[in-house]
Amino acid sequence: MDVFERLKEAASADWSSYVDHDFVRQMGEGTLPAAAFRTYLVQDYLFLIQFARAYALAVYKGRSLADMRAAQRGLSAILDVEMDLHVRLCGRWGLTPAAIEAAPEHQATVAYTRFVLDCGMAGDLLDLHVALAPCVIGYAEIGRRLAPAGEAAWGDHPYREWIGEYAGAAYQEIAAQARAHLDGLAARSMTEQRFAELAGLFGKAARLEADFWQMGLDAAS
Repeated sequence: MDVFERLKEAASADWSSYVDHDFVRQMGEGTLPAAAFRTYLVQDYLFLIQFARAYALAVYKGRSLADMRAAQRGLSAILDVEMDLHVRLCGRWGLTPAAIEAAPEHQATVAYTRFVLDCGMAGDLLDLHVALAPCVIGYAEIGRRLAPAGEAAWGDHPYREWIGEYAGAAYQEIAAQARAHLDGLAARSMTEQRFAELAGLFGKAARLEADFWQMGLDAAS
């Protein structure tokens, strides 16, 4: 069992509240209201701006070129892949990148992103990557769950493009690399006593992910 699986097991209730959230289920079923998805997309774009800063912080905190390159891959995935997806999808509602960036951050967005940045500023590289893991690795798990047979099996599903992005081979590889890097960091600096602290960070990040989904549902209610 790798460190990511151990963290999921230690924070199983928090993890389930995130990956089994009604937002995720409704998206998979194709019944998620468009207003909920639109609110989520705009806020997730703002979220990704702050997460890009977190990966830039990880570059700074890296003690080796391997650590710095791992963080750079995460930064590139956000700036060159995920944000482009959001721009394409938001463009269907006539939203330009400038309009998205001008949107106010919701409380759930502020709470989650500043928590991750605080973990990085106050802690070390392992603390930061544990706080990032529910997002970068969790989205890959959600993508696999929603599209076990791949994007092509979804036909004209309304959320096919989002699901396909995270279920696709390119993002799955990004998540696999992040997972392996987390294991490497833990091998260097994690004790069993520290694991309990890291599980607390991981559980908090998962709860904040669940709150982020809920924000989208609340906007459509």
